[in-house]
Amino acid sequence: MPTSSVRPYPELSIPAIALGTVQGVVMTASFVWIALKLGFGLPGSTVAAIMGFVVLRGVLRRRSIVENNINQTVASGINTASAGVVFTLPALYLLSVNDPSLANIPVWPLATAAVAGSLMGIVLIIPLRKQMVEIERLRFPSGVAVATLLRSPGEGLSQGMLLITAAVLAAGLTIVANLGFVPEEVDLGHMLGLPVWAPVALYVSTANLGAGLLSGRGGLPFLAGGILAYWLVAPAAVMLGWVAAPPGLEADALDGFYAAETYGQMLRPLGIGMLIGGALAGVFAALPAVTGAMKSLQAAAKQAAEQGVSPEEVSPRFVGAGAVVAFVLLFFAAWLATPELGVGTALLVAVVGALWLGLAGIIVAQATGQTDISPLSGLALIAVTLMYFLTGGNVTAAILIGVAVCIATNQCADMMQDLKTGHLVGSVPREQQIAQLILCWVGPFVAIGVLHVLWAAPGDGSPGFGPQSLDCINQTNNCLMAPQADVLRGIIEALRNGDAAIDKYLGGAVIGGALSIFPIGGVAVLVGLAMYLPFSITLAYGIGCLVSMGLERSFGASFIGRKLVPFAAGLIVGEALTALAWNLVVLMKTFSGGA
Repeated sequence: MPTSSVRPYPELSIPAIALGTVQGVVMTASFVWIALKLGFGLPGSTVAAIMGFVVLRGVLRRRSIVENNINQTVASGINTASAGVVFTLPALYLLSVNDPSLANIPVWPLATAAVAGSLMGIVLIIPLRKQMVEIERLRFPSGVAVATLLRSPGEGLSQGMLLITAAVLAAGLTIVANLGFVPEEVDLGHMLGLPVWAPVALYVSTANLGAGLLSGRGGLPFLAGGILAYWLVAPAAVMLGWVAAPPGLEADALDGFYAAETYGQMLRPLGIGMLIGGALAGVFAALPAVTGAMKSLQAAAKQAAEQGVSPEEVSPRFVGAGAVVAFVLLFFAAWLATPELGVGTALLVAVVGALWLGLAGIIVAQATGQTDISPLSGLALIAVTLMYFLTGGNVTAAILIGVAVCIATNQCADMMQDLKTGHLVGSVPREQQIAQLILCWVGPFVAIGVLHVLWAAPGDGSPGFGPQSLDCINQTNNCLMAPQADVLRGIIEALRNGDAAIDKYLGGAVIGGALSIFPIGGVAVLVGLAMYLPFSITLAYGIGCLVSMGLERSFGASFIGRKLVPFAAGLIVGEALTALAWNLVVLMKTFSGGA
């Protein structure tokens, strides 16, 4: 007799863990790419659940919803490292270009800190599950959406085919573009004779379009920020003489000069300020969540004392042991990465970092449950700044803790969403928690490995963000700008040099804080990012948002979830994986030629 006669609803199974791991690795690699390009990460639970239907139900003929829930829990848990690494670690790579003292990047200590953050995020959130999910019944919108998908298996197979079809189309276009048969962008402004400092161009990218399709109405602030930056602020800066051209400059060079200077002197510092102001406003807005989360901890402790350990949860002993292991890893990572600081300072860094990590995780878990928005980058930015001053200006130690905090907080948000999904579909929380604990190391290693490959891009037209690609900002789009990490790099350089454009940073921060009063999650961060990126990317992304809105109006919200979401996800995954494979081939050819 088959196993299903004994366990009709298998859950923590080898097929579920294996499929979730493969999907998690693929999504992490893909979403590292898209986060380096656009400056924000993407959730992976929906994609993983759809592909779970294709493989578990369609190929393996397994019909357990809770087993598919383990698959998506593992996959999305691994993928949390993509945003956590991309928002912070590239700053150290970028700083090393002009600072030889940072050239020897301590990869293994950074990977250790990343694993410590991933583990800490999991053990931190386990005691909060019952209070937030069952007692407070927070919404966790993404978790509810995935649960709805899991409970409609009839749609899963067709959605999987849509995702695969879109991925194949994206891969084909990416190969054609890399061979030079398709332009990187369509410059409509040049055709119309418009100046380059007021651009009208469309970036040719299925991943960019797919991200816009997924965002829909929520991505409109991103488009609005680009319009504000490049069609209002930049022309005003030129016409009002805020950016003055040097005497003797040739007329045909004026456009290029104004484009570079309006970006460098106006748009970039304003965008950075808005990112900081918006992120900090999000953190302060979430502070009331700390009180509720502390009550969650007290309630969990009281229940454990009165009733003993619930079989639904991982034992508190394992939670405590995991927290100790995570702290030890964090300490050794800080010590090995910066031995010049000494054991005492490394211990102080680990203690303060762990305390901030815990507070940040509580804030993010509660904020995600209420709004589906987490102030991830803002919390990491605070951690890096705090550690920078605590270590006397040691950049490596500061970014190391920033990596751990960013991954941990993202892990807190993602795992609580997954536990909400599991609660709705009848999963045992312990099964999800065990799956996350045994695989918490996978995502950090994949994300850091992909980042290193992209940093090593040879600069011959292959997509990358390495030193050979740094001159592409606002000139060509076949590069990955790492906007969140580059903001962090700019802030650290300003702290080190004391030459920050304080007025523009402060002005942007005030605007970002003011925008945070709007009832749209993360609006200030999106507008700030749009000021930071080339407008061709922003405009193409915005078109995706408008198309998504039009389709929703014509066919309804169910069409978006059933058809558009898997198709858009396929566009992202197809381009990202193809571009990564292209880079690997180019690097292998370069290596073999050098040998």
